[in-house]
Amino acid sequence: MGVPLPPKEANLFKLIVKSYETKQYKKGLKAADAILKKFPNHGETLSMKGLTLNCMDRKPEAYELVRLGLKNDLKSHVCWHVYGLLYRSDRDYREAIKCYRNALRIDPDNIEILRDLSLLQAQMRDLTGFVETRQQLLTLKPNHRMNWIGFAVSQHLNSNASKAVDILEAYEGTLEDDYPPDNERCEHGEMLLYKISLLEECGLLEEALQELHKKEFKIVDKVSCKEVEVSLLVKLNRLEEGEKLYRVLLSMNPDNYRYYEGLQKCLGLHSEIAQYSSDDIDKLDTLYQSLAQQYTWSSAVKRIPLDFLKDVKFRDAADNYIRPLLTKGVPSLFSDLSPLYDHPGKADILEKLLLGLEESIKTSGGYPGRSEKEPPSTLMWTLFYLAQHYDRRGLYDIALAKIDEAMQHTPTVIDLYTAKSKILKHGGDFTAAAALADEARCMDLADRYVNSQCVKRMLQADQVPLAEKTAVLFTKDGEQHNNLHDMQCMWYELASGDSYVRQGELGRALKNFLAVEKHYADITEDQFDFHSYCLRKMTLRSYIEMLRFQDRLHAHSYFRKAAVGAIRCYIKLYDAPTKSSNEEDDELSKLPASQKKKLRQKQRKAEARAKKEAEVKNEVTSVGGVSKAGKKQGKPVDPDPYGEKLLQTEDPLLEAGKYLKLLQKHSSDYLETHLLSFEVNMRKQKILLALQALKQLQRLDAENPDSHRCLLRFFHKVASRPAPATDGEKLILGVIEAERPTFSKLHGKSLVEANTVFLEQHKDSLMHRAAVAEMIYCLEPNKKGEAIKLIEESPNNLVSSNGSLGSVRGWKLKDCVAVHKTFGAVFNDNDAASRWKTRCAEYFPYSTYFEGRQCSTHAINKDSKQVHTENGSIESFPLNGKVEKLDALKNLTI
Repeated sequence: MGVPLPPKEANLFKLIVKSYETKQYKKGLKAADAILKKFPNHGETLSMKGLTLNCMDRKPEAYELVRLGLKNDLKSHVCWHVYGLLYRSDRDYREAIKCYRNALRIDPDNIEILRDLSLLQAQMRDLTGFVETRQQLLTLKPNHRMNWIGFAVSQHLNSNASKAVDILEAYEGTLEDDYPPDNERCEHGEMLLYKISLLEECGLLEEALQELHKKEFKIVDKVSCKEVEVSLLVKLNRLEEGEKLYRVLLSMNPDNYRYYEGLQKCLGLHSEIAQYSSDDIDKLDTLYQSLAQQYTWSSAVKRIPLDFLKDVKFRDAADNYIRPLLTKGVPSLFSDLSPLYDHPGKADILEKLLLGLEESIKTSGGYPGRSEKEPPSTLMWTLFYLAQHYDRRGLYDIALAKIDEAMQHTPTVIDLYTAKSKILKHGGDFTAAAALADEARCMDLADRYVNSQCVKRMLQADQVPLAEKTAVLFTKDGEQHNNLHDMQCMWYELASGDSYVRQGELGRALKNFLAVEKHYADITEDQFDFHSYCLRKMTLRSYIEMLRFQDRLHAHSYFRKAAVGAIRCYIKLYDAPTKSSNEEDDELSKLPASQKKKLRQKQRKAEARAKKEAEVKNEVTSVGGVSKAGKKQGKPVDPDPYGEKLLQTEDPLLEAGKYLKLLQKHSSDYLETHLLSFEVNMRKQKILLALQALKQLQRLDAENPDSHRCLLRFFHKVASRPAPATDGEKLILGVIEAERPTFSKLHGKSLVEANTVFLEQHKDSLMHRAAVAEMIYCLEPNKKGEAIKLIEESPNNLVSSNGSLGSVRGWKLKDCVAVHKTFGAVFNDNDAASRWKTRCAEYFPYSTYFEGRQCSTHAINKDSKQVHTENGSIESFPLNGKVEKLDALKNLTI
């Protein structure tokens, strides 16, 4: 410890601590300077001054002062504690834990340091240390409720639920009989429910139920209490009691689907795979008819039978369910019924039913078998449903005819325009889809959802600048792109990144994908404040659930998409690295003088424009970011807005590996994870890691075209390598030879024979034929013509359907686009690509990529040549027979 301060300066030091806690930083700084005038080497004061400066965003000075303070007083727990707080503010939790431990060596019973250490241990999932720290806190302050609860939670997280139960029982033993008082009933009830969940987790179901019955009067949340009770009864196989309790819960909330599912389980009428015998269907039908009479206002009791009823009964139930919703005008009706389209035959029944309703309304003005007239809007909503129905079935001509008829009937309904936009998107006309979405947006400028849908369509059409201008209409003060990042608008960043990839701007694409990754890092950090809050408020079940969610956070689909996008960008960057400045200068020197001059002028203008934009952004942030105290709080301008520095990475595969590890850890059941692992490791020449990825691919889906492609590529690559020279290479080859028999597709076959067998098994699938053709060309390059012919002879058969209108072919637009790219990238045959494009233009008449006869760009292309991106976007496009200019819409504000 350093020299103790005199009384006056000691009071000033207390003032520094108080000012820091109350966020009066200037006052604390003034007090620190007063002490340091007399005692310039006082370590604790230097540390506290540094901590105060850190809160004022003066980090370099803060670190310098804290380190100086620590140097002057190494044996002060305050200096070590402050140093830990500094690291904690910078999210360097491991270093912060080290500092806290050093502080505890000097003052082992300091409550504040122990509490801060426990929070960091919970954040870092250092569960053993968390248990020790929480036990120490309980030993020091056993009369504090939070210490008992914290110790129990630490044991639970450390997979010791039985010990946690013992601790909570010991805590209850310290309470008075009349506990809790009225102001703590909610918290105590939550603690009791948490204790019951622990007993259930330990498998002590009888004890948990007895505890619930014993303490039920102390639990405030009666609904949760009954839900826990009925869950325990079902697990104990006391189904009659469970049935009664589920009926009680249904009387409280007859629209809760989980209650109906639980009731079916109690009656022995539940199936996880939704397969029921005819007897079960009759019993279920009787059950739901009785429930429907009891809960006439419930929509769930009418909707659930549609999942298990068949044929005539299904038709009658669907008719009764659909009619009131069409009359009422419920836009989400198709979304509600769309899961039924996966049930065999039900889509056809719904189609006939809706067509019958449409015809009856058109002819008689009402539903079949009823004399009452329907309002005019009923026909419009029927047409709206039918348009979505045919869109789902891939019959885009009929879908567009139905939606156009609905728009002529009532041209002011926004949902019709968004539905038509979606149909055109599915048909491949992204440009016209964006135009219609923008028209819908202009009909209601205050609707954020419609605005977001419009932005999404624009990004799909690769109209990124226009999409950004439209998106920022709903950001704070209409500010620039930074607001979208601050709002963690991940769908926008993902769609924007995908668009930039299609346009070949890898730097900007990486910028967006890595922004999503940063959001997930922020979400992980955001849990920190809840470690103390949840223990204080006793929301223990939600807290445990939140921690478990955080542990699987990176398995979320948005992170997976961002990681996959970033890895693919790095792979492209590795395959085709960007040119260095020296290489660009060399190329420039080869150009004629006139072209050199023009190019330099272009570069100067671009630099000037970028500089001006940066200055404008600086002015905006400077003017807008002023606090009440007059302090500027503007955010620093992004030094790399176009991601150019990201393109200059020395080892793209190393960067890709960082995200690949997260995918392998959290998304190991997805085929794409192992496809990317294979691609990265093959490029790194990590043969055994590529083999590991290959085994995972075969485990997940051996019949997938990509799995087949990787299998043959791998063994072809191994066979074409030179003979092993070193012991390591011999060992690797030995492992591969030992593993080869585990691949069933290669048993007793050469690679060419395996490829032929694969073709025989999947000869009607376009993507499988494309994979086989690619492998033919890889294994035998002289058979390029045969490989191309194999793809071109692929049959586009009609998909079997009993629908009353139209028929659908088996090929998907995205598959045909992938095959078209294969002709160029793999076979390097522009003639074959051109023939394929002409053929696909007939199958996909609305596709802008294939320039089909009905796409929005077709008429314009006859008159002028346009530069198309992958999705075929252009600046202007026809809408309902006329060309619409979007320039007038760009500067619209709300």
